[in-house]
Amino acid sequence: MKHLINRVEPGSIAEKLNIEGGDYLVSISGQEMEDVFDYHYLANEEELSLEIEKADGTMQVFQIEKDYADDLGFVFDNGLMDEYRSCTNKCIFCFIDQMPPGMRDTLYFKDDDARLSFLQGNYITLTNMKEKDIERVIRYHMGPINISVQTMNKELRCKMLHNRFAGDALDAIERFYEAGIEMNGQIVLCKGVNDGQQLRYSLEKLLAYAPVMQSVSVVPAGLSKYREGLYPLENFTKEDAGEVIDLIEHFQEKAMELWGIHFVHASDEWYLQADRKLPEEERYDGYLQLENGVGMLRLLKEEFHEALKQLKKARRFHLRKPKKKHVTIATGMLAAPTLKELCEEFMKVKEHIQVDVVPIRNDFFGELITVSGLLTGGDLLAQLKEVELGDKLLLPCNVLRSGEEVFLDDVTLADFQKTLQVPVCIVKSNGRDLVDALLEE
Repeated sequence: MKHLINRVEPGSIAEKLNIEGGDYLVSISGQEMEDVFDYHYLANEEELSLEIEKADGTMQVFQIEKDYADDLGFVFDNGLMDEYRSCTNKCIFCFIDQMPPGMRDTLYFKDDDARLSFLQGNYITLTNMKEKDIERVIRYHMGPINISVQTMNKELRCKMLHNRFAGDALDAIERFYEAGIEMNGQIVLCKGVNDGQQLRYSLEKLLAYAPVMQSVSVVPAGLSKYREGLYPLENFTKEDAGEVIDLIEHFQEKAMELWGIHFVHASDEWYLQADRKLPEEERYDGYLQLENGVGMLRLLKEEFHEALKQLKKARRFHLRKPKKKHVTIATGMLAAPTLKELCEEFMKVKEHIQVDVVPIRNDFFGELITVSGLLTGGDLLAQLKEVELGDKLLLPCNVLRSGEEVFLDDVTLADFQKTLQVPVCIVKSNGRDLVDALLEE
């Protein structure tokens, strides 16, 4: 299998060899490559040969000596150097199945490609992994691999994923454990399905794989209003959330006694829904599950307070009063209370800056969806157009598609700003970035 080279990096080994975009990489040291993992494994060696097919069809072989892991400088048209693998499951909680029709095609693609677990941190079900894929992970000692476990009850897992092979796919966890492949786990909790005693059973089984399995997150299933014809799922109550936290904290105590890590973590939603204080920073074990919403608010608070502390130290007396300023922050219902609390602290330090936090209700997907990452441009516009926004509007960066200035519903940032007639500042998730955005003229 040959791979099309899109371009080569300036000053790289490839450029010095006059290899160009449009050429093909055929093999490294006589071995063909299936994808990017074979490429990196073979390309790391200090002595190797490259077989290149030029754009005109002629073949060239280059003998190379370099330092170990020095990059060759190839940039391929496809980051995986292979086709993406779609999900073969039909999980009862799948959010893509709960999306309305008529949206961009790429939003309906169900990803379950194990390779993206290593490249992008995606969580995978293991059901797409063939024997050769498992063997290659072990041979290359790749890690960590992020696994959507859902339950350790094999029969129940088959039902939850609507895949008769889903239970046996869990056997790969044992093999990764024996090979010392680092893992992280995720349990999407569905009320009346994999919670309660089933959750207790799953956590007991997973704890046996610690510390090779570094962490497990427990997150509630996201339920949109588009669930007609799907498995009937209910939202968790305040009491349910408290019970989930109690069980998780019980296992945290066990894990600390055994391994000195907390191991299992509840996502932020559970603490907010149960009306309980967020855990202290040290209980997050270095924020291993941040992308699953575990510790995001705690980290935001810590970073914000550190930036505020430095701001207090840097304060100087002014001959003239600073000009008054009015800033509005729009965010999801989940983060709004925390942001209000932080902004009240900020206004005590910078009294001339008024900060209003506007929680945005998710009418597009339904009110049960409270995270800012699933807010649409339409909902933001509808609920902000009658609000006095002041001098500028701050939005969290996850309301836009990664690398684009477009909202989930294809509203562009330029059109959004033009409609509201106010400068819009996109803020990264870091607490210091938030302080800087509030101060910035």
